[in-house]
Amino acid sequence: MFERARRLFVALGAAALTAASPLATSAQAQIPYLSMPSLPTTAPKYAAIVVDAKTGEVLYAKRADSPRYPASITKIMTLYLAFEALSSGRLRPDDTIIISPRAAAQAPTKLGLSPGESLTVNEAMQALSIKSANDIAVAMAEKLGGSEARFAAMMTLRAQELGMANTRFVNASGLPDSRQLSTARDIGILSRAVMRDYPQYYRLFSQQSFTFRGASMNNHNGLLGAMPGVDGLKTGYTNASGYNIAISAVRDNRRLIAVVLGAPSTAKRNNNAEDLLLTGFDVMNRRARGEQITIAQNLFEPEPAGPIERPSIEQGDGEQDGLRIVLASAPPPASFSSNDFVSPTRNLLRGSQSSDTSKVESKKTSAKDDKKPGGKWIVQVGAFKSRSLAKEQLSLVEQRFGKHFGRADGGTDSIGGTYRARFSGFTESSAKDACGALKAKKLPCMVVKPG
Repeated sequence: MFERARRLFVALGAAALTAASPLATSAQAQIPYLSMPSLPTTAPKYAAIVVDAKTGEVLYAKRADSPRYPASITKIMTLYLAFEALSSGRLRPDDTIIISPRAAAQAPTKLGLSPGESLTVNEAMQALSIKSANDIAVAMAEKLGGSEARFAAMMTLRAQELGMANTRFVNASGLPDSRQLSTARDIGILSRAVMRDYPQYYRLFSQQSFTFRGASMNNHNGLLGAMPGVDGLKTGYTNASGYNIAISAVRDNRRLIAVVLGAPSTAKRNNNAEDLLLTGFDVMNRRARGEQITIAQNLFEPEPAGPIERPSIEQGDGEQDGLRIVLASAPPPASFSSNDFVSPTRNLLRGSQSSDTSKVESKKTSAKDDKKPGGKWIVQVGAFKSRSLAKEQLSLVEQRFGKHFGRADGGTDSIGGTYRARFSGFTESSAKDACGALKAKKLPCMVVKPG
């Protein structure tokens, strides 16, 4: 206890010095969370990780240690410290939290209480986890730390103690601040810590709505109730961060945590997070049957990409009306439909299809002579959320790569809520050749051996 208090004193003192002077001294730079790397403006925003909640094993990582803006996912740490105070008796669910002028002045998303108004700790925790209210985050910080700056130092110290080595907090809400940085890996660590250390409060992240003073408010996590097994955690959005989510789900007594940061839209974020979880559960089931497989090998949807055009509206978790996504590889079309970005792989194939139409028929004809029948090897060319998309992928691959797939038997199967598009009847060498042809065009595929 004494050692922890000493470290907190050092952290608070350093935070005060940093606030007082724009230039950090060399002594301050030795404190790890006072010398965080800046986030390059030209770097890709997208980062992701999938973690086995029980063992902590990382099943998939993409830029997992690159600094990112956590946005409202920050509130998981705010709630973690609230859970800690409740467990130690320093806070009670029916304690009163009074809204200060500073808390009331926060940008949306917020409850919108006036200075001097109050709510209970229990109401505040629901407002944080479900509404993602920025004004309540500041009020909670002031309740627990005396000031938001002091509370942010407490957050950073606790993050370091949990092993979040690349995280620094300067506010309790996640509102834009270039100094507030974290990583996909660190958020995965925090998500795991919440459910491990305070399972009695984790249910807050599962609530789809709550009612406050007659007003019903819905959770911004659209995967709650939409994807079986999902029971948390938190979403986030700012202009600088893109669309973030820390998500967890349980299937067959296995729990996975996925973190997706910097997606270009709510839909892309949710789809990618769902893909990661579904693929993760599929991989774990196949591992249990003795297969050696990874999520990266079995993941067929490219990562979200493309610059974002959005109106300048509230910073929080809310939907962004009028959002447009412009693909970096092509000029924006005149209009966008909901189908434009369902499957980037599918769109890529469709985009290259027209220029090779004249060659497809000759390739399919030659395939009848080149393909060796009778093999038992399989080439998987995609995994999708619907059978129709999987069938469309089969058709597009057969047309575009008829030389390799013209005489193979295409079909779909369903596993863990995912429809896999597969071609069977290959020999080992022809399967590897076919897969190599797809990979040469930077398209995903996987060779599946018999058995």
